[in-house]
Amino acid sequence: MTTTIKRITVVCLGCLFMVNLMAQKQFKLEDLIPGGATYTNFTPETLRQLQWFGDEYMYVKNNEVYGAIPGKAEKTIFTLEELNSALSGAGIEQLKSFPAFTLPQKTIPVIAFTIKGHRIQYNFIEKRITADYQLAAEWSHFDYSPENGYLAFTEKNNLKIVSAENQVTAITNESDEGIVCGQSVHQNEFGISKGTYWSPKGNALAFYRMDETMVTTYPLVNVSARTAELVPRKYPMAGMKSHHVTVGVYNISTGQTVWLKTGLPQEKYLTNIAWSPDEKSIYIAELNRDQNEMHLVRYSAITGEKEADLFTETSKTYVEASNPVLFLPNDPQKFIWQSDRDGFNHLYLYDISGQLIKQLTTGEWVVQRVQGFDRKGEHIFITATAPHPASSKNIGTSMETYAWQINLKSGKRTCYTLKTGVHNTTVSPSGLYAIDLYTAPQVVRETAIVRVKDGKEITQLLVSKNPFEGYNMPEISTGTVKAADGKTDLHYRLLKPVGMKADKKYPTVIYVYGGPHSQNVTGGWNYGTRGWEIYMAQLGYVVYVLDNRGTSNRGKAFEEVIHRQLGVTEMADQMEGVKFLKSLPYVDANRIGVHGWSYGGFMTTNLMVSHPDVFKVGVAGGPVIDWKFYEIMYGERYMDHPDDNPEGYKNSDLKQKAGNLKGRLLLIHGDVDPVVVWQHSLTFLKACIDANTYPDYFVYPGHQHNMMGKDRIHLHEKITRYFEDFLK
Repeated sequence: MTTTIKRITVVCLGCLFMVNLMAQKQFKLEDLIPGGATYTNFTPETLRQLQWFGDEYMYVKNNEVYGAIPGKAEKTIFTLEELNSALSGAGIEQLKSFPAFTLPQKTIPVIAFTIKGHRIQYNFIEKRITADYQLAAEWSHFDYSPENGYLAFTEKNNLKIVSAENQVTAITNESDEGIVCGQSVHQNEFGISKGTYWSPKGNALAFYRMDETMVTTYPLVNVSARTAELVPRKYPMAGMKSHHVTVGVYNISTGQTVWLKTGLPQEKYLTNIAWSPDEKSIYIAELNRDQNEMHLVRYSAITGEKEADLFTETSKTYVEASNPVLFLPNDPQKFIWQSDRDGFNHLYLYDISGQLIKQLTTGEWVVQRVQGFDRKGEHIFITATAPHPASSKNIGTSMETYAWQINLKSGKRTCYTLKTGVHNTTVSPSGLYAIDLYTAPQVVRETAIVRVKDGKEITQLLVSKNPFEGYNMPEISTGTVKAADGKTDLHYRLLKPVGMKADKKYPTVIYVYGGPHSQNVTGGWNYGTRGWEIYMAQLGYVVYVLDNRGTSNRGKAFEEVIHRQLGVTEMADQMEGVKFLKSLPYVDANRIGVHGWSYGGFMTTNLMVSHPDVFKVGVAGGPVIDWKFYEIMYGERYMDHPDDNPEGYKNSDLKQKAGNLKGRLLLIHGDVDPVVVWQHSLTFLKACIDANTYPDYFVYPGHQHNMMGKDRIHLHEKITRYFEDFLK
């Protein structure tokens, strides 16, 4: 062998060694769990603050904001140096990097951001600060109106506004701590995320007033004080007194507030507030306490009088109105309404008298999000689970999401995202272009600008690299199993252990949520796999996730089958998944575990005590144990009033099954959880003591419904160790 050949051989062997070494790289929890010191190194690259300014896209890179009209060369729009120069001139501390900012009006060159007690508005064309709102520490719940320059906010439980000249005006002056103004109501259910609603021209502000004085006070406790302190919180449980909500309308010019005369009964839900374009009326979706009857009502914003009860929707189960009316931009006599009345969430076109003009979308798929209209008001844009345009069927898969343009006159539906997978789009104000964030099982993320009229990709802005490249990854696959009804296909995700040997059987962990408004298995990158699942597969576990009936994006019948009997259908479907797992030659049927949080904690505990001979180990985080202890809006939607469904509540009360526990069950709870209150898991412990069964328990002091920050790493280490100790 010549010297040259020897050298080449050594180099090749060295390369093979390095390749093999790279293949052996192992993940740490810090890499895969939010809050980990290295987590950001393992998340797909994105373009920071990518958004529209008119038909020009813009994003932050390094210390500059770049942008362009689609198809044109990119340019620098403004720099951090220019922004800091303006801040310095106003006597405000300079920034080391770009803050998170918004464009309050997508066609006006003004960004808004908050920094150290200031809400700044900066004109990036004129290079000057146009407004500096000086914020007090106790202010919160901000809502800005670009039309009048006022910023609405709350101070404790009262609502106020501040002008660009920093003049503060009080709108409410409540002294009772049980009365809350300007904040979200009804436990943030029904799509409610805020408590103030500016009128289209900024002449008035509608707001919620919530009277909680009749609601039972729940005693949360702060244990970090020198002597533990009571932190009371109003928490209406299923079957108990609910709060009373009213809606006020504050007129900027008169300084007067008119209250909408929503009438009796007071225990009802006022949801989805929307203004008419002329600012004369307010539309509210009113839901009875039983949540089986919804009235769309129009009120006068001038007098507060009820103007019309436009239409009613009823259901044998529940009506879940989560989206306000949406007026056509160039026709104030018509609006869009979203409803699942035909079994799937679709769009309906109405006139302001409540007359249905037509149903705009149809099919066995759901509209997921309405993005808006084009400038002419001829088209509406949506994302939906409608099938790929190449499909001949009108049945969605729920695994994929595409973006569509719908002609309001003809109803013609045109897809402008053509690659198979999951698309998340944002349409420009004109409706000509869209930012498309695309992902698929083997596609991490592609960011592109597409032309709406035909879906043509104009500019590919970023192809995100695989942050897991070079690491030992499990084989990830998806498929379907039949539900317990024998006919419905359910989607699952399966991870095989890293380095799996054909002749070996492995412990298996089922991750479960299983409740409404959830979907774990998707058509996105790695089929939506979570970091902890990858970590467990790396440790030698089979990991399995199944979206049972009761979860989202499959239509009303698929979800509402759980009504009045939470846990029954979901568990039956999960057990079909267990049958499938047991049929796999590499699954050890004697070592099956289960883990879930919140509703998934309920499911985990329920599976452990309902099928004690199947599940060897479980970890239930923040578990619902007794639905009578859960809040009224969510609880009564799915279980009805306890007086009307005593058997359903009894059968889903896991304390009744505490004596069935055989395997190792770890319950985890935050001691100031305001969502699933601590009482749930504590009463289950008491029931287990009474029944002579022995669960394990761990509490996170000072944490609410989930553990955040670095403690989230501690949480997942705790969960992992439990399976390593008792399932491995």
